[in-house]
Amino acid sequence: MNVVDSSGWIEFFRAGPNGPAFKPVIEDRHALLVPTIALYEVHKVLSRNLPAELVTRCLNVMRMGRVVELTDPRAIAAAALAAHHKLAMADAVMYSTALEFGASFWTQDVDYQGLPAVRYHPKPG
Repeated sequence: MNVVDSSGWIEFFRAGPNGPAFKPVIEDRHALLVPTIALYEVHKVLSRNLPAELVTRCLNVMRMGRVVELTDPRAIAAAALAAHHKLAMADAVMYSTALEFGASFWTQDVDYQGLPAVRYHPKPG
């Protein structure tokens, strides 16, 4: 199983230099988990510069994976991880979801570097 961080989705959709690192993970839809907070963050960032129709198409690609809702127990688990690893709320929710499912967590966000189950791809430059 895999969870792609919002930074990875955005890099993929924008065809950034690290996009190819996330492509095979995103295309393996049967093993892809998508926390609802990732949908929020991707929508927020992409809608700043893209037409609404294109943003919707991007979100529909994300929805091809298994969308994982933020439940009460998941929120509490994420809060504990946030405190322990000093992560922001959305970061903790996505990482906690990956850990819950025993998934690899794919990101280019340095805040996760060195954490268990993280597949970190540093941003170029």
